[in-house]
Amino acid sequence: MKYHRTIVPPIKCQGIKTKLVPWIKAMVPPDFDGMWIEPFMGSGVVAFNIIPKHAVLADVNPHLIQFYKSISNGNITPASTRRHLEGEGAELLRSNGEHYYIVRDRFNRIHDPLDFLFLNRACFNGLIRFNRKGEFNVPFCRKPNRFARSYVTKVCNQVRAVADILTLRNFTFVCQEWEDTIRLSQNEDFIYCDPPYIGRHTDYFTSWDEKSEAELARLLSSTPSRFILSTWHSNKYRKNTFIDELWSDYHVLTQEHFYHIGAKEDNRNPMLEAIVMNYEVEPNEPPNAVIARRRLL
Repeated sequence: MKYHRTIVPPIKCQGIKTKLVPWIKAMVPPDFDGMWIEPFMGSGVVAFNIIPKHAVLADVNPHLIQFYKSISNGNITPASTRRHLEGEGAELLRSNGEHYYIVRDRFNRIHDPLDFLFLNRACFNGLIRFNRKGEFNVPFCRKPNRFARSYVTKVCNQVRAVADILTLRNFTFVCQEWEDTIRLSQNEDFIYCDPPYIGRHTDYFTSWDEKSEAELARLLSSTPSRFILSTWHSNKYRKNTFIDELWSDYHVLTQEHFYHIGAKEDNRNPMLEAIVMNYEVEPNEPPNAVIARRRLL
């Protein structure tokens, strides 16, 4: 199965790697044929573009996992997605946006995965954020006409692309702690880690702090698998100090990337992204992709 264009998943997440997928794909060893393991599935954009034969995609967010399980088992289809988004979108427009909060309250009671998709596509900046009670609490994006027919068609096509992959590949979705997922790995497997960026994403579903980052470094240092860790290197204001403190023994490659998350346009600045690997890459790296590299000590 080959796709010439980057597959964009139906669920948006802060820090989504859509534009970085070609760069990350180029770093995956061509001889990889084991289990693809993601302890922090997020949007799933990397796995849906690598398209391995076997994959375990895990996340602590049960709503995200249930959404993709529902596509996998056929409970969510492009047709059911269209009916839901067109119906709720019409109510959203009729109510001048107030219907968003009705759906949000309903989702926090019933946890319908299609309501999760609706909220993700109608909320402010496509954020996924929950309060301490586990309730989705992102406000409305203030666009009552959000679900135009062309937009709904785009989301349905994204659902269809994922469904096609899940029909032909053996993907398992599991809600569990990231530590347990890393411990599943064996020698021939490959781990792709995209944890919440320390100091940046704090309310995704659970917190991420210095202790979590240190434990991730410890577990990855002992894994028999090859791995890629996605993280941030620096921006014009500050640097991720853990690059030197925890990850300097590995290969580190960086590339500039621009995020659109931010309440004000002035706050949406370029970020120097980093990927950390415990193996050497071939010299045929994407042109203009590598800005910095550190060798194994």
